[in-house]
Amino acid sequence: MWRVCEGQPLSIQAVEWHCETMRILTFSTLFPNPQMPYHGIFVARRLAQLQSYAQATGLALESRVVAPVPWFPVASPRFGRYGRWGAVAAQSEWQGFAVQHPRYLLLPKIGMSSAPWMLARGAYAPLKRLEQSWPFDLIDAHYMYPDGVAAILLGRWLNKPVVITSRGTDLNLIPNYTLPRRWITWAAAEAAGLVTVCAALKASLVGLGVAPSRVTVLRNGVDLQTFTPPLDRQALRDKLAMHHPTLLSVGHLIPRKGHELVIAALPQLPQVQLVVCGEGPMLAELKATAKRLGVAPRVRFAGALAAASLKDYYGAADALVLASDREGWANVLLESMACGTPVVASSVWGTPEVVASPAAGRLFTPRTAQALATEVQALLADPPPRSATRHYAEGFAWHSTSAGQFQMFQAILPHQP
Repeated sequence: MWRVCEGQPLSIQAVEWHCETMRILTFSTLFPNPQMPYHGIFVARRLAQLQSYAQATGLALESRVVAPVPWFPVASPRFGRYGRWGAVAAQSEWQGFAVQHPRYLLLPKIGMSSAPWMLARGAYAPLKRLEQSWPFDLIDAHYMYPDGVAAILLGRWLNKPVVITSRGTDLNLIPNYTLPRRWITWAAAEAAGLVTVCAALKASLVGLGVAPSRVTVLRNGVDLQTFTPPLDRQALRDKLAMHHPTLLSVGHLIPRKGHELVIAALPQLPQVQLVVCGEGPMLAELKATAKRLGVAPRVRFAGALAAASLKDYYGAADALVLASDREGWANVLLESMACGTPVVASSVWGTPEVVASPAAGRLFTPRTAQALATEVQALLADPPPRSATRHYAEGFAWHSTSAGQFQMFQAILPHQP
């Protein structure tokens, strides 16, 4: 077993005193880098929370990250995200974690079926070198496809156990394609541990033939120290020019997030303002939609924001609206609630597991502008106390998730040869 290092305080359970370091390699294409600082931020945050948990409980844990990026010959913003990938350095650092960025070949539009193999081939040599200088114990992979499948291949080549965490589209969309579904089924059978961030995604894995006992639900938490209610909300609203009831829509500007649905609801919500936080390929289209519907003066596009700035928008807004058509466990919901702001969200996949109390906000179904507008009107007319919303979010601290992760790793490693 893995023990607490001698001299460290015990705060979780009584264990024998013996110093032995657990070395965990996080493997995912979803991880921040200097060119894309918010890319895969949810994976990075969970890793940071695991490390904090280990330090607080005296558990000896070391973590490093391998976050492959697609190869692209030109480092220029003229080529969009491909140009940004091309500009990513071979190594970077994120909040004290060493991150390697090996390259792999990703063919636009036609590379989906070959992606796991190409990803594994691109990462093998860097992982082999890392293993020689820093012999890691376990690969902690995030996102089932292609990342988790590639991690299983790497685990077989390097004789390392692999844990795969599924987060959303990797189980609620990609298995609809025949070859990826076969890859996913194979990887799930080979994995030493399987994690999903909500019960709805666990049901998807079970539907693919995985035994329920092999899947652990470890939901995302929220950083209650970063996301807090404002000390002077009115002053903050004045600063951010929120002079009318204001909705917030946060997320990458892609069809799945449903920003266009929130804009489409505004004609039924006179006097309501909307702030959209995020960046992505739909920016021009969303602006055109707002103009076409005659609500452009009431829609503001704030771009992608760091947590410190996003916290202010959460705290000042009257409600966060999440109109996604698919979600695993949407972190923005808990971040908003932690700032005291209730939510209105589409009732899809894991979202009802997050918005499970009137203190949290309201769900809407069907996923239409009319249904969304109806629930927004109801929430604005009778909002829960902001203190109650914050209290609800406090039930989603990271502690139990990090403890569950460590316990899973601990159970797996003694059984390895």
